[in-house]
Amino acid sequence: MLRRDFIKAGLAAATTASMVDGVIPALGRESSAAESDARRRELMDFNWKFKPADQKLAIWRKRHTSASDIPPEAAADLDDTSWRTVQLPHDYIVEGKYTPHAVQNHGFLPVYPAWYRRSFDLTAADKGKSLWLDFEGVYRDAHVYLNGTFLGRHRGGYTPFRFDISKAAVFDGPNILAVYVDPTRFEGWFYEGGGIYRHVWLNKADPLHVAPWGVYVVSKVHDVRQNPSADLTIETKIVNDSAREQAGTVVSSIYDPSMNLVTRLSKDGSVPAGQSTKLIQAAHLPQALLWSLKQTHLYTLITQVFRGGRQIDQHQQRFGIRTLRYTADHGFFLNDEHVELKGTCNHQDFVGVGIGAPDSLWYWRVRKLKEIGCNAVRCSHDLMAPAYYDACDELGVLVMDENRRLSDVYRPKTFPGDPYKNLWHIDEMILRDRNHPSIIMWSLCNEEYRVEDTRYGEKVFAAAMKSVRKYDRTRPITCAMTAHVPHQLEKGWNDAKNLKKLRGFEAVENLQGCNYAPQSYGIFHRTYPKKPMFGSEIRNTFSDRGVYVTDIAAGHVSSYSDRMEHAWPAIKDHAFMAGGFIWTGFDYRGEPVPCSWPSIGSHFGALDMCGFPKDVAMYYKAWWGDRPVVHIFPHWNWPGREGKSLSIWCFSNCERIELFVNGVSQGSQSMPPMKHLQWNVQYQPGHIEAKGYTGGILIACHRIETTGKPAALLLNPDRQILSADGQDTVPVAVSVVDDQGRIVPTADNKVRFHVTGAGINAGVGNGDPACHEPNQADYRSAFNGLCMVLVRSKQVGGIIKVVATADGLRSAETELVARTSST
Repeated sequence: MLRRDFIKAGLAAATTASMVDGVIPALGRESSAAESDARRRELMDFNWKFKPADQKLAIWRKRHTSASDIPPEAAADLDDTSWRTVQLPHDYIVEGKYTPHAVQNHGFLPVYPAWYRRSFDLTAADKGKSLWLDFEGVYRDAHVYLNGTFLGRHRGGYTPFRFDISKAAVFDGPNILAVYVDPTRFEGWFYEGGGIYRHVWLNKADPLHVAPWGVYVVSKVHDVRQNPSADLTIETKIVNDSAREQAGTVVSSIYDPSMNLVTRLSKDGSVPAGQSTKLIQAAHLPQALLWSLKQTHLYTLITQVFRGGRQIDQHQQRFGIRTLRYTADHGFFLNDEHVELKGTCNHQDFVGVGIGAPDSLWYWRVRKLKEIGCNAVRCSHDLMAPAYYDACDELGVLVMDENRRLSDVYRPKTFPGDPYKNLWHIDEMILRDRNHPSIIMWSLCNEEYRVEDTRYGEKVFAAAMKSVRKYDRTRPITCAMTAHVPHQLEKGWNDAKNLKKLRGFEAVENLQGCNYAPQSYGIFHRTYPKKPMFGSEIRNTFSDRGVYVTDIAAGHVSSYSDRMEHAWPAIKDHAFMAGGFIWTGFDYRGEPVPCSWPSIGSHFGALDMCGFPKDVAMYYKAWWGDRPVVHIFPHWNWPGREGKSLSIWCFSNCERIELFVNGVSQGSQSMPPMKHLQWNVQYQPGHIEAKGYTGGILIACHRIETTGKPAALLLNPDRQILSADGQDTVPVAVSVVDDQGRIVPTADNKVRFHVTGAGINAGVGNGDPACHEPNQADYRSAFNGLCMVLVRSKQVGGIIKVVATADGLRSAETELVARTSST
């Protein structure tokens, strides 16, 4: 659901960082569930009008007009009734048709600029208030207009931003908001989509109010292991937008995870006209509940501003209390307990909806990663939606938060400015995210291999670190490095003599992030024994779910691959490595290597784009989890191959595995740690089974049967209850099964969807990286027996009926319930 009631979580561990005024970035999820009359935060996601821009005219305007010239599409009196109505979050690029003429690394989808327009009303009571719009994310180069007045431009595609609208607003009629979006100048080399793909908020506050991102909670924990207590420092930035100095009282109330009042603090202060001030308060919690991976305790800080005894503002901020430290010899410690980072890198691309993902899908995604044993995520290579960090806070997953790029080092046309000073994107990341307890490090860039080992790069990185430290001193700073050569070579730190001469980022950063090159971990550690290290990006493998014969021409890669067996053991074999992040957790559009067209998506994930696990996911579940696992593959439907040899692979964490074919033992083998076992057997229809033993006791098994022909469909929604907020989205998995209810592993039937009642079909997918069917349609072909439909609630309560049909198969249906806040 849209987590409007979930206030941004937080933590910290020691700083009294100063805060600066200037261009105000966006609010994220700070503001309150219990608002005062003077503070309102209204969601602006519905009833937008959308139209693709005239590309030739857009190019002409870019060359011949200034950004402040008002195009006709931004005029207040424009008739936009013929424009299409859309809802945010919205990625319009994902709605397109795949074509081999589009850019490969961006998923072979055409990219073009577009316009958005929306009307909203303000009342006479809003006059004199502080009014601003928050944009959580627009990809990219947004030009924003209100009532024909140019409010400003935001070039970044991943950072939030905000504009004051008090001067351009109309209080006696409708206000017309227009946004021009131009995603044609890419920031990355992967699918980036296009549009207003995160939430937009209208904010109304008394001129004397808590600043956006203005509350910061810093904790210092004592006696972590036995009886933890905590000293808190609360920084509150108060803004005065009025024309005269104002005095007020700030009351800070801290509630424990069960919402019991713990302590209340009060402090008076005054703020000069048109300026801001920072108030510092201190509190002691004699019995602190620590945030951890297993117990995600989150406190709530309610900040109230009073003037003349009357409350004029209220703000909520969640935070967590925990400690973290890294050592050069033993890795990462959370609350003084060693934790190995079992991480995945992930882009923000989703099945069906592209980058325009509702909040609930972020929670679903984090849960899917946890199911395979993942306890850490890297935001690759940019800030994620605020709901992602909320999900990690609540579900207990650690975060490597990553800035899109270090500075404007190579792209002065895309991001003009002084690379030493133009660091707004870093400021926005730290201010927005610094209260999240799940975030354990700041990553300032990824693979800046042109400068990462240069003196110039060292100076830019040091300037960026200084920018971070203005706002947070509680977490170490790192980046994802390429071992000082183009990363494709996977060499670099192999020669200790050359290593000693290296300079650049590692000379100033706190943690050494290593992209690939596992053969160099030991060399680097011996040369720099005091530098903590981790695998910022480590090899997973190329594979596609249910595929066992590589066909590059068809865009598919076999699941028979042991590439990960050369990467993860290198992390385990070096106790000084804090852990690592595999590339990737989920598949994503773009970067289809080792294939090209017709492949339009990556093959790197442990899970496909629908979140269906590939065989390799069970490798990580075995070695990341704490439960016995036995997993064998391939499937056992091979008509025409009777009597021919097939290779059976097994991933397991048991000590010994015995394989059976139709009940006949094929022998047992000892399981080498973090490797796989393999048998070559003659195929005969029936079943295969692997039994796993530890200490001579059978503790796990996996059985695969030859199925019959496709006979029916089955629906499996992730959950049955949705919030009737028009945003909550549930993935519904679809299986093609035989007459005994077994998934047919080769089925490719076209499935049609009918969603009626209090919900709609928000998008479809099947996990096939070479499928060219539309992402938003009422049908999808199964890929190796599975596909998916995303069901989104409407803004009314009631029953949502989902029906799936396919020619020649028994249909399936399920009912979901959309509930309003009052039911």
